[in-house]
Amino acid sequence: MEQYELIATAAFGLEAVVARELRALGYDDLTVEDGKVTFRADMRGICRANLWLRSADRVLLKMGAFPAATFEELFQGTKRLNWPDWLPKNASFPVQGKSVRSGLFSVPDCQAIVKKAVVEKMKQRYHVEWFEEDGPRYSIEVALLKDIATLTIDTSGPGLHKRGYRKLTGPAPIRETLAAALVSLSVWKPERVLIDPMCGTGTIPIEAALIGLNLAPGLNREFAADSWPVIPRRLWHEAREEAHDLARLNETLTIRGTDIDEEALSLARYHARQAGLEGRIHWQRMPVSELRARQKFGCIICNPSYGERLEDLSTVEGLYREMGRVFGALDTWSVYVITAHPGFERLFGRPAGRKRKLYNGRIQCNYYQYPGPRPPRRDPEPGK
Repeated sequence: MEQYELIATAAFGLEAVVARELRALGYDDLTVEDGKVTFRADMRGICRANLWLRSADRVLLKMGAFPAATFEELFQGTKRLNWPDWLPKNASFPVQGKSVRSGLFSVPDCQAIVKKAVVEKMKQRYHVEWFEEDGPRYSIEVALLKDIATLTIDTSGPGLHKRGYRKLTGPAPIRETLAAALVSLSVWKPERVLIDPMCGTGTIPIEAALIGLNLAPGLNREFAADSWPVIPRRLWHEAREEAHDLARLNETLTIRGTDIDEEALSLARYHARQAGLEGRIHWQRMPVSELRARQKFGCIICNPSYGERLEDLSTVEGLYREMGRVFGALDTWSVYVITAHPGFERLFGRPAGRKRKLYNGRIQCNYYQYPGPRPPRRDPEPGK
C-alpha cells in the first residue's frame, strides 16, 4: 500500500512521548521537531494513528512543502499538489492559516490564495466551474515558516483529546492528552497502585485505566477521515477490530481518585462510566491530609491547583507543604506533580529527581518527578 507523509501535532514537551507511541504502533520512519512528529504510513496508518495516539493533538496529512516568498509562488506551489487525489467533487474544504517569520504575513490573503489554487486544481480534474462543498470535510491548513509553505489536511476533526467520555467538565480540567502523557512519563505499570489525590473530574485516573487496559483512546469516537471516500471503509473497520482485539479487559487495576469536592467526584464517576470504566477506578471524597496506603510501592500522579490568582496563593502554598508531609511518609512511592508554581520544590520540601517543562493549555508548567525505589521482582509462579 502506498506510503504517505503524516504529521502528529503535539503540545511542546510531549513530542518524544508521541514519537514513542508511534514507534509502538510500528511507525519507525519518523522525525521529531518542535510541536510535531512527522512519520510515514499507509492509509491504514491514518486510521490506526487516530485511534491509538494518546498524547498527540491531531493527525495531519502532509500534502507538500515548498518555498513561498511571494503570493504567486504560494499559488503555483499549491496548485501543483494533487488535491483531487484526496478531495471528491463535493468536498468541503475550508482553509486555515498561520505565518511565522515569513514575508507573507497576511494570513487571510494566504488562505484566499490557497483556496483559489485548490479550486483551480479541482477544475482540471472534475471539469466544473463551481463546487457545492456539501460533502465530507477536508480542513486545509497553510503554515508559513521562514518563507516555506507547508500544506496539510486534518484527518482528525475535533482534537484527539476529545475521547468522547468527558461531556461534562469542572473548573480547570486537564486535557486528556496531557493526562495520558503524565502517566506515560511516570514509572507506573498496571500491576502497581496509582493514586491521584486531587483528581477533580477524573481525567488522570481515567487515562491511566485506558493505558492499563490497553484501550485505544479514540475507539468511541469518529474522525474527519472516517467520511473520506478515498479511504476504504474496511480499513477503519479493521483498525477498530484490531483495537478491540488488543484490549486487555481482564487486567486487574488498582487506581484511586480522591478529592475534597463531591461535585467534582460525581463528574469523575460519570466520566468513568462514559469511558466504559465503571468499577475499574475507586473514587473517594478525602482531603490530602488523610491520604494513606497499605501497599508499599505505588505511584502518585496529580495536577494540584497552581495559585494563579493572588487570593488563592497562600492556600495553594499551604497545600504544597501538606503534600510534602503526607507524600514524604510514603517514602517508597513514586510521586509526580505538574504545576506552574515556581517555588514548588521549596514548599514541597525536597528537590525533584527530574523536571520536565510542559504546557497545560497555554500555561507553562514543570512536571516534578520523584521516582521511588524499584519494587522487588516477583518470582514467577511454579510451572510458568
